[in-house]
Amino acid sequence: MSRRDSLYLERFRATLAHQPVDRCPIDLGGTPQSTMDSGMGALAEHLGYAGLPPADYDKFDRRILEHWDIDFRRCGALIPFTTGREERLSDTLVVDGYGIRHRHTGLHWEMDQHPLHGAGRDEVAAYELPTLDQAPAGIFEQCAAAARRLHDETPYVVVAEHPVFGVLELACWLGGYDWLLLKMAEDPELVHLLFSKILAFQKPVVEAYYRAVGPSIDLTTSGDDFGTQKGLFMSPGMFREFVKPYLAERIAWTHRFTDAVYMHHSCGAVFDIVGDLHDIGVRILNPIQPVAGMAPEGLKAAYGERMVFHGGLDTQAVLPGGDAGEILVAVERLLGAMRPWETGGYIFAAAHNLQGDVAPAAIAAMYDAALAAFGCA
Repeated sequence: MSRRDSLYLERFRATLAHQPVDRCPIDLGGTPQSTMDSGMGALAEHLGYAGLPPADYDKFDRRILEHWDIDFRRCGALIPFTTGREERLSDTLVVDGYGIRHRHTGLHWEMDQHPLHGAGRDEVAAYELPTLDQAPAGIFEQCAAAARRLHDETPYVVVAEHPVFGVLELACWLGGYDWLLLKMAEDPELVHLLFSKILAFQKPVVEAYYRAVGPSIDLTTSGDDFGTQKGLFMSPGMFREFVKPYLAERIAWTHRFTDAVYMHHSCGAVFDIVGDLHDIGVRILNPIQPVAGMAPEGLKAAYGERMVFHGGLDTQAVLPGGDAGEILVAVERLLGAMRPWETGGYIFAAAHNLQGDVAPAAIAAMYDAALAAFGCA
C-alpha cells in the first residue's frame, strides 16, 4: 500500500482536522509515553505468539501492533551525550553526561544529586552543557535511515521521538525541583539564564536531528512535565513567564526543519494551560491523566475544538486493578466523552506507559474494547 492510499494517514489527518473518522487512531508504542516498561514478551505470549519478535522493527513487537492494527510506528531517539562527566560509582550509583547523579532504587534510576543545586548566577553561567559534537557518531544518519524505511515501506503514521529533554525538566534535574521553583520566585534572572543556556545547547541538536528525519515523519513528540496530581508546578502566570516562551521557540525552531505535527507530553493537572500549549503550536496533548483533574469530559468541552487529545485510559487504578468488565466500561466512557466518530480530535491509548503492574489480559481487554466500540473486533 502506498502512503498516498494509506487509511492510517487519512484517519490521522481527519483526526487532526476534527472531522469524523471510521475509528479513532489507536496507539501502542508509537511514542515514548505510550509504550511498555516491561512485559512485552508476556503480552505476545498471551496473544498466542511464540519466539522472538521480528527483527525488522526494533521499537516494539510488530506482531502485537499488527494484531490490534495500531496506526503508529516510531523512529528516532533521545540523543545521549558523552561529555566526560560520566562515572559509574557502583552498581546502583552513576553520574550521567550532564553531571546528574542517579541511584537505582529497585525498579527505576532516581536522581539523587543535582550539580547546580544552590548555584548562583555565575555558577549557572559557567556550567558547561553538552555540545552537538558530543553526540554519538552517525546517530543522526541512523535515525534518518529508520525514518525513511518506515516512510517508504509502510502505510503507518511515522513518529519521531524528540531528541532532547524539556527545558523545564532538564533545569529541574540540574538544580533540583526545590531549588529551581524557589528561584522562579526569588531570582527570575537566574532562571531565564539557565533556560536560555539549555535552549541554546538544544537548538543545534534539534536542527541536525530534524534535517535528518524531518522529511520522512508525520508526527514528532516532546515531553516536559508541568503538573502534579493536584495542580501545576507553578501558577499559570509563572508558566507563561518562564516556560511558555522557551517551548514556543523550540516548537517554532523544530518547524523550520519539518512539517510534522507537534505533540507534547505532560503528566499531571495541566488543564489551565491547555490553551497556552495550543497557542504555541502543540497540536496533540498527551496523556490526559484522568485522576489528576484531567477528566476527558471537561477537556473535550473546554478545548475539544482546538486540541487533539491522546491517551486517557487510567493506568493507576483501572488497568492495574480492573477486570475485563471494568476496563470495558472505562473504555466506553472515554470514547463516549471524546466522540471521535462525530468530532475527530482523539487518539486512543493508555494514560501513560503500561508498567509491570498491568497484566497482559488487561491490555488485551483495553484494545479489544476499543476496536469493538468501532465494530472492528
